[in-house]
Amino acid sequence: MGVWWSSVHEVLIDRLTLGTDGVRGRVSGRRDQDPDRLASRRSAVRIGLQVAVVSAALVASIILLVVVYVVWQLTPQQQHEYHGPEDVHVYLDTIDLTIAVVGVGGFAVVLAGIATWIIARRAVRPITEASRMQRTFVADASHELRTPLTVLNARVQQLELRMDADDPRHGIVEELQADTRVLIDIVNDLLEVAAGRPGEHPMTPLGPELAGAANDMGVLADARGVRLDVGDSDAVVSLPSTQLRRCIVALVDNAIGHTPTGGTVTVTTERAERWVAIRVRDEGPGITGIAPRRVFDRFAHGNAARAAGSRPTGTTRSGYGIGLALVRDIAVRAGGEVRVEHTGADGTVFLLRLPLAQRTART
Repeated sequence: MGVWWSSVHEVLIDRLTLGTDGVRGRVSGRRDQDPDRLASRRSAVRIGLQVAVVSAALVASIILLVVVYVVWQLTPQQQHEYHGPEDVHVYLDTIDLTIAVVGVGGFAVVLAGIATWIIARRAVRPITEASRMQRTFVADASHELRTPLTVLNARVQQLELRMDADDPRHGIVEELQADTRVLIDIVNDLLEVAAGRPGEHPMTPLGPELAGAANDMGVLADARGVRLDVGDSDAVVSLPSTQLRRCIVALVDNAIGHTPTGGTVTVTTERAERWVAIRVRDEGPGITGIAPRRVFDRFAHGNAARAAGSRPTGTTRSGYGIGLALVRDIAVRAGGEVRVEHTGADGTVFLLRLPLAQRTART
């Protein structure tokens, strides 16, 4: 019964949230996919729905008591009961009384639900405002980083031009130049997201991005004594390459940070009819001290990092609880999802599900 109600409850919240979002979408011309704004609306709808259910239960209880009392008064024993001259008698029609009670009770439930929803919207408004301030900060910071990164990329190009053709350091300089280009793309992507521009959905092959992420994160994995096993895929996803690489890198980085020395981080893919599933598995102690669904909240921290304290001190990195939240934002905007598929003493598995590009979905 509890599972059934939980499922119905979530469906109602989704429908009501999307309903209010649809009205705004018709005005703005597109559906709002901001995870933070949707989460605020879901919270307001959830509070209003819960209060409405409680109010309905109370009203139903009152109606039941009134009906029981009326039925009891209609019994032959009560009908033939002797009444003294001091008793006050009030005669009510049973049908009229029932209609009045049900009508007033229904109106009270609807009024309580609407009032609670309005109050809840006002209560979560500071959360929405905080999200807006975070977005503004991201836009300002990203804009300020563009010029230094452009200068850095130009200097790396100058360094490459001044090197001899047979210089063995050419490979490192080329990788450094590629890294600066990735940073510039990330900053530009952050600016577009912060500006709220509608995201495009180009076709990006998954295989090269997996290989690139493995090459980037291999340096960190080697420094921590962790083996990195990344599979290949011929899928093509409907997501910009920069955002796809950010998702994979963030999940792999999180897995490396929670895998003890000598462990393995495994990245596998599974292609379905319309989706591709990317699973990142670590061999850490699992998520503790926080609900698995909350690891995607900004600045959320569990106890898993402390539980893996046997790593060398020089390689331990502290997280800020932002990487997984960014993965969630990208996945939701793309029409996909990210969640914790499994967590326990044997490790944690993160599932990133992304839509396939149309050309791939038809093959």
